[in-house]
Formats: sequence, C-alpha cells, structure tokens
Amino acid sequence: MAEYLEGSGGIESTTVGVFRTAATVKGGRRFSFSSLVVVGDRHGRVGAGYGKANQVPPAIEKAQKIAKRNMNAYPMTGHTIPHQVEGRFGACRVRLIPASPGTGVIAGAPVRAVLEMFGVQDCLTKSFGSNNPKNVVKAVLDGLGKLRSREDTERLRGVELGMSEVEEMVIRGGDRIGAAVEADGDQQETAAAEEAGEETRSE
Repeated sequence: MAEYLEGSGGIESTTVGVFRTAATVKGGRRFSFSSLVVVGDRHGRVGAGYGKANQVPPAIEKAQKIAKRNMNAYPMTGHTIPHQVEGRFGACRVRLIPASPGTGVIAGAPVRAVLEMFGVQDCLTKSFGSNNPKNVVKAVLDGLGKLRSREDTERLRGVELGMSEVEEMVIRGGDRIGAAVEADGDQQETAAAEEAGEETRSE
C-alpha cells in the first residue's frame, strides 16, 4: 500500500518487498533485514531504492531515502507510455506495451509498483526470465529510461513527425469514455424523471 513521505511534496512510497538474511555466529544466528522500495509522484517521476539494517523500519527508511535520490523523470502520453519498450537487467527482461484508456495496469506486483508510482494507468506488460523482484524493478526502470516522447524524437532527428499511433489511441479512448459517461448521465436523468413521475401519479 502506498504512503506519503513526510516533507516530500506529494511523493508517495510503496514497499515491494522485505527480505531477511541470517548469519550463523558463535552465539547462534544473527538476522538482518533489507527492503526494496519504489517512490514516485504519479506524474512522470519514479525511483527505486534498496536498504539494509538490523530491523525492518530502519531498512525501509534507508531504502526510501535512496529511492528519493534515484528519482528520474520519464515521458508519458496521457496515462500510458509513448511506445513499446523492453528493459533488461541481469537475466530478467520486461516488455512494456502502451494500452488504450480504461485498460488498467496488467502486471505483476513489482512491475505494477513501479508503473503506479510513475503515474501510468493503462499499460500491458510481460516479464521474461528471472522473476527476482530486485531484477524486475531494475529492468522496468531500464525500460522507462529508453522511452522517447514525440518531441524528443523530432528534436533529435531534426524532422517534424505526425501524431503517433499511441496518441491517436489515447484520443479515441478518451472520446469513447466521455461518450459512455455522457450516456450514463442521460440514463440517470431519465430514471430520476421516471421516478418523479411515478411519485406524482401515486399522490
């Protein structure tokens, strides 16, 4: 569950996982804890951090501070990503695919944590290879780092590009949702008018 960081100006944090390790010493076993945390503002900035401590709360705090330092901004198109991309880290590959409005985030827990803190609301994903949460999170961040907005591409190539397929999909999806909301509002008004008419007749 996401929580707001104090004095961070709207930055939220979500804990992907807490891990326990044990070292065997002369007097028995000594436990230590590590945590993987993702922070973001849900408006295009996200970062991940990994912290270790002898107790769980200090490990989470340490990971949050590291994640805050690692925050970066990435491009978005509406509430999805500008184009399909694949991120890699170690033996893990994660493919991110843009989706039309209303699709939601179709992803496992580590990928979902990063995309939700980033601000993406519609995206399809597929993970290949290792399912280690640390590798998956880093692979997603690697993929986000490869994203380029239409403006960036135009500037780098020195050409003017038309509207992309993803932008057209977002516009079509927005129109469809708007029409559905309007139709729903009309139905509610009609139902309310019918109820009022029935009450009048009963009187």
